Amino acid sequence: MANMVHRKADSTKPVYDNEMPVQGSNQFLSPFLPIDTINIPKEGGNMLSIAVCDDDIRECAHIAAKIKGILGELKVPFLLCQFHSGKELLKAPEAFDILFLDIIMEGLDGMQTAELFRKTAADKLLIFISSSRKYVFEAYDVEAFWYLVKPIDDKKLKKALQRAVQKLEKSPKSFLIVNKERQKKKLFLDDIYYFEIKGRMIYVHGTDGIFTYYEQIGRLEERLIGEGFFRCHKSYLINLKYVETYNRQEAVLDNGEKIMIAKRRYEEFGKEILAYMRTNGGIL
Repeated sequence: MANMVHRKADSTKPVYDNEMPVQGSNQFLSPFLPIDTINIPKEGGNMLSIAVCDDDIRECAHIAAKIKGILGELKVPFLLCQFHSGKELLKAPEAFDILFLDIIMEGLDGMQTAELFRKTAADKLLIFISSSRKYVFEAYDVEAFWYLVKPIDDKKLKKALQRAVQKLEKSPKSFLIVNKERQKKKLFLDDIYYFEIKGRMIYVHGTDGIFTYYEQIGRLEERLIGEGFFRCHKSYLINLKYVETYNRQEAVLDNGEKIMIAKRRYEEFGKEILAYMRTNGGIL
């Protein structure tokens, strides 16, 4: 098991100084945030990312443990993070598939947090957890998927998770798992315009802005085979989905950005974009 580095005495959860598997399982413990990860079978497989946000540290850990147990029974690969304030949650770089959010919190309460969360996560599933039923109708305003009353009944929690998994499985998205600062992040390929390489740094240009991490572009190119990306220049891997028009010098994306096409790659680029359009209904 990984070496423990204990927090201050008032903390109820240890952090770990490296990412190591827990003995006898596929579960990983990561530093900085209490993250539990189960390995996906292969690159691009279906792995849920889940957040639990409750300002009561013990309650947050208790709910997270219940979720982890249920998903283990269902054999669903997942990554789970715990947050103890709405502000902390909103700063997280991960785009969570499911958010379990307490409503009654000090500072930024659950409803305020949900409204801000929805601005960048309109398609994610929000499950409220509260000791009161009086916020049920307000939950509709932020398109809550489910509402659970504390103390949470195990059967009701399992039902909510099963329904959430079923809903997400109906429209699975391809993604990459990348590492940054000893943490893992899931990048949805549909949300990426292009990858840019500068030195050893990869710049991910997406619908939510720019994200950076370290990886060799050759390795990244291999990982993206069959996913609709093409290396049109030594410094760029472009998502063919977003190409609006192109010529021998550059490709123009839906968002107006222009990406250079290397002279020696133009002919192959033309073949790839044509094949992509045929496959995705662009040409009859």
